[in-house]
Amino acid sequence: MASHRLIRVAVVVLVGSAALGLSAQQQAPAGRIAIDPDDIAGTVTSARGPEAGVWVIAETTDTPTKFRKIVVTDDQGRYLLPDLPVKATFSIWTRGYGLVDSAKVRARPGRQLALGATVAPDARSAARIYPANYWYSLIDIPPESEFPGTGPTGNGIGPQMLTQHHWISQIKVNCNVCHQMGNQATREIPKALGTFSKSVDAWDRRVQAGQDGAGMSQAVSVLGRARGLQMYADWTDRIGAGEVPPTPPRPQGLERNLVLTMWDWGGPATFAHDELTSDKRNPTANAYGPIYGVDWGNDGFLTIDPLEHTAKERRIPVLDPKVPPGKAQSMPVPSPYWGEQLYWYDPAITNHAAMDSKGRIWMSSRFRLSENQPAFCASHPSAALAPQPQSFRQIQYFDPNTQQFTQVDICFDVHHVQFAKDADETLYGNGPFSGAIGWVRTRVLDETGNVGAAQGWCKPYIDVNQDGRVDPKVDREIQTAGIYSVIPHPTDGSVWGAVIGPMPGRIVRLEPKTCVGEAYEPPFDPASGIASYSPRGIDVDSNGVIWTALAGSGHLASFDRRKCKVLSGPAAVDGQHCREGWTLHPVPGPRFKNVRGDIAADFQYYNFVDRYDTLGLGADVPLANGTTSDSLLVLRPDGSWLVLRVPYPLGFFSRGMDGRIDDPKAGWKGRGVYADYGPNAVWHVEGGLGTKSAVVKFQLRPNPLAK
Repeated sequence: MASHRLIRVAVVVLVGSAALGLSAQQQAPAGRIAIDPDDIAGTVTSARGPEAGVWVIAETTDTPTKFRKIVVTDDQGRYLLPDLPVKATFSIWTRGYGLVDSAKVRARPGRQLALGATVAPDARSAARIYPANYWYSLIDIPPESEFPGTGPTGNGIGPQMLTQHHWISQIKVNCNVCHQMGNQATREIPKALGTFSKSVDAWDRRVQAGQDGAGMSQAVSVLGRARGLQMYADWTDRIGAGEVPPTPPRPQGLERNLVLTMWDWGGPATFAHDELTSDKRNPTANAYGPIYGVDWGNDGFLTIDPLEHTAKERRIPVLDPKVPPGKAQSMPVPSPYWGEQLYWYDPAITNHAAMDSKGRIWMSSRFRLSENQPAFCASHPSAALAPQPQSFRQIQYFDPNTQQFTQVDICFDVHHVQFAKDADETLYGNGPFSGAIGWVRTRVLDETGNVGAAQGWCKPYIDVNQDGRVDPKVDREIQTAGIYSVIPHPTDGSVWGAVIGPMPGRIVRLEPKTCVGEAYEPPFDPASGIASYSPRGIDVDSNGVIWTALAGSGHLASFDRRKCKVLSGPAAVDGQHCREGWTLHPVPGPRFKNVRGDIAADFQYYNFVDRYDTLGLGADVPLANGTTSDSLLVLRPDGSWLVLRVPYPLGFFSRGMDGRIDDPKAGWKGRGVYADYGPNAVWHVEGGLGTKSAVVKFQLRPNPLAK
């Protein structure tokens, strides 16, 4: 199989070289754009003249799985769609802010194609394609003076809502986590939901609908149910009456160099939580190879061949038939999309994956009952400080060479997984329920087969007496509701995790050899207008600086531990003890009205540091998900942002992302960053029921006409 792939890659490279040589010898006639046989180029013009900074979308179903290429016009309205499958016929149209979609034109690669653009007749027509966060910014947040909430006999706001920022974190972190708030599916009431005399009654019903209904209903109740429902009802009523958000800016500068390549995968109920293309420690691993993904909703192991444009799916195994699905198998209220049909069944409930140096795909994935722990768990040395009565998920890996799944029976629970760059090729995982961080030394496991000896885990403790070891009688366990994400430090042997709450959340550092930990809260003092909160994602650059997405407040934050005056001891029990280590970068986009603290409406599910220049902007460039802005957000060294927007289909809901270098000598064509459409409810994506998830490859070329 490997030899076959190498031959196929070589053929692609040779054909591409021949095409480049031909076009280099043939100069385009005056007024025409030089193209190769696998390109389409031209100019986009409206009644106002050439349209700069609009998208040209090419889509085909002639490939084995649906394929799309999207580019942006330059300052003269010119575009070039590169590297299209030459035997496919494409539907091509334009989309842009201030416009309505143009009529679709059918064309094959190798031709010049002038495209028309249609100016929107009114603001409401133009706003249809605005990202969800622009619509969500129209929400009226209760005023600061109403907090803390006094409950149903008082002001109706839940007593857990201590500040206005607690409310914002709840409606962002706990509502956007499954789907975009502000997309068409949420800012309008589906007709299939029923007929209601008041919008608040419609909202009361909609938050109970479908297999996620119980969770949605509980999230609203935490706000204070009546107040929360009324806020959303008022929002949809105002939108229904014609209120529209501010106009987003069109792509500018380097944003116009963006090339998006997309492949559909999965089915109409796929919940594709993450994609994976390479070894995070070695971005040239798996060059030109498959793109992998995991479907949380239906236990699918997804694969895309980016050269053949094929998609495959196999089921992730569960060994014990008694393992129940993770998603509810009942509905408080039927789904307006699916009716009473159950659309998810997920005993394995696979969440995240990482690639090792052998190309194996390691996943947090369940295959047995959580309480059926291995016998060695109770007597394992790690159990002395952190007993593990259950592990919600275990670990499985898939070997592309054998096409087999192998189960690894661990004692600790795990959510995200990441490999350290060490001699044992240690895989770390975070405990979303236990608050522990665990690890598997995969080299030891491979060599000995002893899964007990290969693993360990810790709950982090503040070293109150600063003696370098943990004594539970003296030292203080770092209390968490669970550690959401994990990343090994590249140089000092520590491992870090992000903790979403309680407010304002924190990041945690752990020394695995001793279980000594440190906790650092993002700066949070609402009375002084300082508000940053709810870390979710976590990554680290090659200098050891930690980066975390603050999903509640809308920041990408860096934390440099070297700047801290206090690391441990009694003073470190207060997580606000190292504000000097933090640098906050507010993400672009609209803000909520009447809120202090520069709080963005956009939601950052996770973040990624491009340590190895897979995007072509240099090493150690940090990115955040624009999970509700249809984008990836790139923070440049000068502090400015690039918004890499996915304009079609609307509803690009990204979680994890990674980068790969297929050929370091191939310039922009040999590099790319990848993410995928990962909402729970993929039927909320533009196109509705029947729409599939898709993998998206992001590339930045030297200019908008580069081939």
